[in-house]
Amino acid sequence: MKMRFFYSTVMLLMLYQMGQSQHLNFMVDDSVRNRPVYVDHVDRNGLLAGEIGLHFQEDYEAYQPETAVVEQLKSLVNDIQITIIFGSWCGDSKDQLPRFFKLLDMMDFDTEKVFVVGVDSQKKAREIDVQPYAIEKVPTFIFYKNKIEIGRIIETPQESLEKDFLMVVQNANR
Repeated sequence: MKMRFFYSTVMLLMLYQMGQSQHLNFMVDDSVRNRPVYVDHVDRNGLLAGEIGLHFQEDYEAYQPETAVVEQLKSLVNDIQITIIFGSWCGDSKDQLPRFFKLLDMMDFDTEKVFVVGVDSQKKAREIDVQPYAIEKVPTFIFYKNKIEIGRIIETPQESLEKDFLMVVQNANR
């Protein structure tokens, strides 16, 4: 009886996990780009694979955010959530995502508070409606505090990722 319960539980967990994995790191053929692109929710493993992953780790390692700015950010981001809309086909996304994740790691930012969404070249996903985000360019980093948008970094930072991020959270704290 115990074994039957154990196997039933294991089977349910496996089915749940299989269902969840269909919505994670999903690729479609982009008819404009003529290649597979990520759409919907993408996690860090997805960013390390496929076209976007070709240089992710190398770019991550090479990026050196300003330590003083990172230290300032650490005390200001506890209640910040981030949504990133990107295109795995986009040069700016390929450049900025590794750098942004390096910045988050240096801040010990809770990546459970980061939601990453891939879009095709028409800036659409499959299961996730990105229209409310009003995305014009990718990547777009959207910052929230108490579920209210407080700012964005669109495509490329004005100064640097860390300085632009700091400006967003400082403006929200005024």
